[in-house]
Amino acid sequence: MKLNQMERYHILLRSYGPQHWWPAESTFEMLIGAILTQNTSWKNVDLALKRLKPGLTPEKIERMSPEALADCIRPSGFYRLKAERIRSFLAWYRDYHYDPSRVSAVDASSLRNELLDVKGIGRETADAMLVYAFKKPFFIADAYARRFFTRLGDDVPKNYDDFRKQVEAGLPDDLAVYQEYHALIVAHGKMHCRAAARCDGCPFFSKCEARIEKDYQRRHGGFK
Repeated sequence: MKLNQMERYHILLRSYGPQHWWPAESTFEMLIGAILTQNTSWKNVDLALKRLKPGLTPEKIERMSPEALADCIRPSGFYRLKAERIRSFLAWYRDYHYDPSRVSAVDASSLRNELLDVKGIGRETADAMLVYAFKKPFFIADAYARRFFTRLGDDVPKNYDDFRKQVEAGLPDDLAVYQEYHALIVAHGKMHCRAAARCDGCPFFSKCEARIEKDYQRRHGGFK
């Protein structure tokens, strides 16, 4: 029998412990980090954020030239494009006086649509901002989650929002669960459920259909 979402959540939590994500010293740092992490590793994002400090405030970044901002975030890759995206996001955020509490007062669905209308803010980035900065419970249906659930035997929809809603249907309306679940899935994806899976010691060893199928093929030389 397949594990439901909360069973998976509790196995991950027991295995890895609370992750205390997002790794940021301020809400604004989290928001900028969510843009910088597009198509790169967190190691590169961290380097870019360190170059932005101590000027990591919306007012100081808005006063920077596009060239200076791009140079600061160069370690994150695609730095000119990301600089444009940051400036587009700040133009939207300015309407809320850079105040996350004002943003959080907006209805969750409406707020998500606003973010998706910002040039360069896609669904995954918007959902990360919603969950970790603006306190709205959305499942972040990233590549780690897609690979993990597929290997467990789920019929994972190709469409991002279909996948997100499928997972949300099995979760309680609890922001802390959404925040922790995403972070735990990332931790699991880095430790075990990598592109080339590391199955030894995996807490889902006995439940992973991909691993079971692979073992069967190795032993019997074919499919079930």
